[in-house]
Amino acid sequence: MQISAAPLIYILIFVAVLVLVEGLYLTVFGKSISLNSRMSRRLALLEKNQNREQVLEQLRKEMSQHLNSRGIPLYSILAAKAQKANIAFSPQQLIMIMGGLSVVAYLGLTLGTEASTPVRALIAIAMGIGGVYTWVNNKAKKRMALLEEQLPDAVELMVRSLRVGHPFSSAIGIVSKEVPDPLGTEFGMIADEAAYGRDVAESLKAFAERMDSQDLRFLAVAVTIQQQSGGNLAEILDGLAKVIRARFKLFRRVKAITAEAKWSGMFLSAFPIGALIMISVVKPDYYDKVKDTPAFIPAALVVAVFLVVNVVFMKMMVNIKV
Repeated sequence: MQISAAPLIYILIFVAVLVLVEGLYLTVFGKSISLNSRMSRRLALLEKNQNREQVLEQLRKEMSQHLNSRGIPLYSILAAKAQKANIAFSPQQLIMIMGGLSVVAYLGLTLGTEASTPVRALIAIAMGIGGVYTWVNNKAKKRMALLEEQLPDAVELMVRSLRVGHPFSSAIGIVSKEVPDPLGTEFGMIADEAAYGRDVAESLKAFAERMDSQDLRFLAVAVTIQQQSGGNLAEILDGLAKVIRARFKLFRRVKAITAEAKWSGMFLSAFPIGALIMISVVKPDYYDKVKDTPAFIPAALVVAVFLVVNVVFMKMMVNIKV
């Protein structure tokens, strides 16, 4: 029985691309960029550089550079995700990394497969761009999920600070010191901007729009209304914290209820592709008798369209807004 290792080589090269970009990221920026760190990135930078203004300038640059570079060709598909993930690499560096990973993938394909040069080049470019996009997308999902989980605790911490007599700007500063990333650095920037004269409500609104988070918009609106009409901010935020926590619990419950349907959809979507890879590995000549017939390419395109439609509809069925 003839066995082809080419499909497995493609998969291994793509995994290697993901590992390379993660390793490069951690090598350049160290543990301070990791969301698992107990100390926020802002505090870590302040420990190395005592100049508060320079640290604020660096963090603001990191947190706005991606959306400001949406005009770069092909980068617009990555800009929003990179912004939510707060990737410290600049857009130009990410594009260079895509090119470098494409070269690495091309060398791997050249050594491991016998595909023609144009095919290797196309697959290598797809792996370079797709690898970076997959990595950024995973970072964005992880960061947004952690931010949403931290937010109710941070709001409750602000409530306790306000009730013991601290002003709101000081309450935000306490959150920046007590809460780890991602919320710790974000609120630390808001506290620094307030110290330099920027309105806190304006900073919160900009943060909410950058993260595209409904809960953060609630917080920004609550602070804005209190500033304009007065009232007990501690009581307002206490009620908001309960609403955010209830939304978070409901979202988790919906996620648990739809988990079976979600995994069923993922299995049904991945099974045909997995079967195709296994057939190509175990019996590479399986399609030799039909691949030269006129109906082969149209039939393959129809199957591909149905797979895409299946993925889209499965995602629509389990994507329940809370």
